[in-house]
Parts: sequence; structure tokens; C-alpha cells
Amino acid sequence: MPILGKVARHAVIEYRGVHAFELSPAELWEAIEQVERFEDWWGWLRELSVCGAGPSPASGAARGRALRSGTVLSGVVAPPLPYRMRVQVHLTRCVRPRRIEADVHGDLEGEALLVVHRAPNGCSVDVAWSIEMMQAPMRLADRVAHPLLCWGHDRVVDMTVAGFRRHVSHPASRDEATGPQPPMCS
Repeated sequence: MPILGKVARHAVIEYRGVHAFELSPAELWEAIEQVERFEDWWGWLRELSVCGAGPSPASGAARGRALRSGTVLSGVVAPPLPYRMRVQVHLTRCVRPRRIEADVHGDLEGEALLVVHRAPNGCSVDVAWSIEMMQAPMRLADRVAHPLLCWGHDRVVDMTVAGFRRHVSHPASRDEATGPQPPMCS
């Protein structure tokens, strides 16, 4: 996957980050498979639906939806700026509990990568993406205020990581699913 390739594009936000968690790679993966909790964790996500997911062969049918190659997550990104973006995240490669590669389509176009490494106190997660804003108003805003858009993007990333940390720091919350399940396509 040519993540963050050298193709010339406009209105692009690129991100690379490393985040440490006091969880084993398997525990972290189990937490990120709880897609039914995503909207509770992250206030910027709306209308989540999941297609192509199901129990992983390793976990059996008892546990929620697995993230696997072919899964598509669709939803609306509503950051703390006055715009909304519909996106579909196509998981092109999933290697449990180590790696997710994805293509992003819709109002954002690009690619993303998540790699989990074992660490002395749990695991570290390398994340990277390169996304191009496709909406005409956002492309125009990028021309005059790219630093502001990057700042807003980085605040959403900060909120996302903080929300996920809160979730995984309370083991009981990992076991209790609340609210409706996201719609599944057939």
C-alpha cells in the first residue's frame, strides 16, 4: 500500500502518530473491534454502519463484529468546525492483532494504516493517513486556511485518542455494550 505516496494532490491532510497503550496487542484489537461503541466514544462520528463484518474465526460467534479485510465502515465525520463529511472506510488488509490497511472514499479520499507493536508496558500503535478533502467548500477553505484545517484535524485526533484511552482504562466498559448496534448491510 503506497501510504503517503508522492502523488501531487490539493487539499490534503497527512498524519503520522505513535500512541502507547497499557494493553497487549490482542486486548487492543478486541477493544477496536467494538464498532458498536464508536459513536459513544467519539462525538464527532455519526450514522455509523458496518458492512462485511462478522465474528472472526479465532473469536467464534460469541463476540461482536470482527474487523476483517473487506469490512466497510460508513459514517459521517462531524468535527468541531462547521462542516460534515460522509466517508466509507474500506478495510483492504487486516492482520489480527497487528495491522489494518484501509482506503477512504467519499467526501474524503485517501488511505490509512494502523500498525500495532508489542511494547514493554503493553503496545504502541503507529497510525498514518493521507486524505484529500473532496468537497468544493473545503478545498477552497484549504487554499486560504490550511493551517487552521490541520489544527482542527489534529484536535479531532486528540479527542479520538483520549476517548479511546478512557474506554480502555475502564475494563468494565469493554464488556458492556450500550445503545443500538450500528446498521449492518446484507
